Amino acid sequence: VQLVESGGGLVQPGGSLRLSCAASGRIFSITTMGWYRQAPGRQRELVASISAGKNKILNYADSVKGRFTISRDNPWNTVSLQMNSLKSEDTAVYYCYGRVKPTQAGFENDYWGQGTQVTVSS
Repeated sequence: VQLVESGGGLVQPGGSLRLSCAASGRIFSITTMGWYRQAPGRQRELVASISAGKNKILNYADSVKGRFTISRDNPWNTVSLQMNSLKSEDTAVYYCYGRVKPTQAGFENDYWGQGTQVTVSS
């Protein structure tokens, strides 16, 4: 299973970026997809997550509520993070993850992307 992110870069404070992540490989289902981030000298922290199914459960870190929006796109194995009103403290490497069930009878495991740098600076 591979998760590939795209969309990071340099943006000025107050600007916007959109991150995307696509999962591929041996996948039967993906229950949860989301984004973590890690700034230099800090622990990796959850940014946002979204469950599968009709009634999707969304979860956001308090620091990004009202500014970031996570969505599960078509096809079902992709997830995006729309980031608005970006602040310097949002600067970090952003990692996509997916909780994947490779086969119908198999167990779920968490898989991670390679990370994409987001830098908010004037």
